[in-house]
Amino acid sequence: MSTFGKLYRVTTYGESHCKSVGAIIDGVPPGLKLTEEDIQVQLSRRRPGQSDITTPRSEFDTVHLQSGTEHGVTLGTPIGLLVQNKDQRPHDYTETDLYPRPSHADYTYLAKYGIKASSGGGRSSARETIGRVAAGAIAEKFLKEAYGVEIVAFVGSVGKVALPFEHEEDQVLGKEYMNLVKTVTREQVDAEITRCPHKATSVKMEETIRAAKAANDSLGGTITCVIRNAPLGLGEPCFDKLEAVLAHAMLSIPSTKGFEIGSGFRGTTFPGSQHNDPFVADAEKGENRLRTTTNWSGGIQGGISNGEDIYFRIGFKPPATISQEQETAQYDGTAGTLATRGRHDPCVLPRAIPIVETMAAIAIMDQVLQQNARSSTAALLAPVTHLPPTMVFPGQRKE
Repeated sequence: MSTFGKLYRVTTYGESHCKSVGAIIDGVPPGLKLTEEDIQVQLSRRRPGQSDITTPRSEFDTVHLQSGTEHGVTLGTPIGLLVQNKDQRPHDYTETDLYPRPSHADYTYLAKYGIKASSGGGRSSARETIGRVAAGAIAEKFLKEAYGVEIVAFVGSVGKVALPFEHEEDQVLGKEYMNLVKTVTREQVDAEITRCPHKATSVKMEETIRAAKAANDSLGGTITCVIRNAPLGLGEPCFDKLEAVLAHAMLSIPSTKGFEIGSGFRGTTFPGSQHNDPFVADAEKGENRLRTTTNWSGGIQGGISNGEDIYFRIGFKPPATISQEQETAQYDGTAGTLATRGRHDPCVLPRAIPIVETMAAIAIMDQVLQQNARSSTAALLAPVTHLPPTMVFPGQRKE
């Protein structure tokens, strides 16, 4: 489906070479100060043509708000927004009349619908993510103003080039990596063309991407994302656990192939005695709030946020479109040689950063609205006073 979320509902529309792409966002709270400039920041970080290691397609991706605001303030009604597709070149895709491109969605879309877009990837194109990024930028603004939420993503690896942080034998994840997760800023990420906030590694990544581009080839890699100051108690067990919702959001992004949260697969190699996150009192928060001495859980326990940083990693495959001749089959099964044309990213990682951040914001925003609906409804009931203290959260107990 083209809609994500239950209370913060984002519906995207558009194909890669149609007249425009965009979104309808339902559930934006009224009274939020919002202008097109607030949204444009993330769209400009996502747009093609921003550096010579991305696709040369020239799109400024200027957003136009169509509804849901007046005088720079949200009305609580659906927000409609669109971005024009201006640099359209459908003639670059005439070869797909005969060939389904290897590892693309041409064949599967045709099998599913019995018809497909004739140019580009249609709805499977990364152009579809424009609507997500715009909707997520609105969610980010609300979460920042209401809760102080910060969401930062960065490139951790490209091909075989990865951050050089060594894992200590007796620690689940390395101290350098965890310090980066705790402290990294968007300014540090954007200072590097690869969006890897480690200069030496970024230089190696850039060299690797340029080599792949010169060879008409492509590279995949990984992105790490951290969500700071997310409210305690987010997540809807049993089937909408917070990590499940985040995984759904991330794996719906084009080219993603893997998701792990907190210690991930490395955590499976440690015993519980080393992997558990012990609790301690959090004097800053008060009200008998707790925090954990370590955070191998990635800020989520039992599918519910525990107040620690939420961090996860996503794997992206190499872009399927490469400007090399490939031996493959036509739709009728006839063997042949496909020579792909067009403008393509040799590596999607640098441009995927704002997509990851804004999809994380959409997921958190939807969970915030659901939790607030539960809390505000429960607050209408008479105080519970007869239960033992351990059954009522200290911050909510009423005597």
